[in-house]
Amino acid sequence: MTTSRSRRGAWLVLAVALAAAGATSARAGEADVLAVEASVQPDGTFRFDVTIAHADAGWSHYADRFEILDPAGNVLGTRVLLHPHDAEQPFTRTLTGVEIPAGLVEVVVRAHDSVHGLGGIEVRVRIR
Repeated sequence: MTTSRSRRGAWLVLAVALAAAGATSARAGEADVLAVEASVQPDGTFRFDVTIAHADAGWSHYADRFEILDPAGNVLGTRVLLHPHDAEQPFTRTLTGVEIPAGLVEVVVRAHDSVHGLGGIEVRVRIR
């Protein structure tokens, strides 16, 4: 009887692991921001180096932009991504010349894809 319970327990663990893996792959359709480096430039604007992961599938489904937002959700800057990055994952792109209002100490960086829109992982970045 102990062996039967052990097997059931092992199957339960396996079932939970498979369900969790399924939930993770369901999110794979959205573009996720993995990392952000922000730096102030000599002219007072900011440069953002943003690393994005997305399961690009050619022109029909790819990460097509990222945005820098203030905490209230106002877009401060946008980098349009002009082509899919099927063979380059994750990838890092830069946006320069972003003007950040005085006193703002944190921004949010989010990515967008051509099918799901927004909804992937966002990153909060302390800039001052």
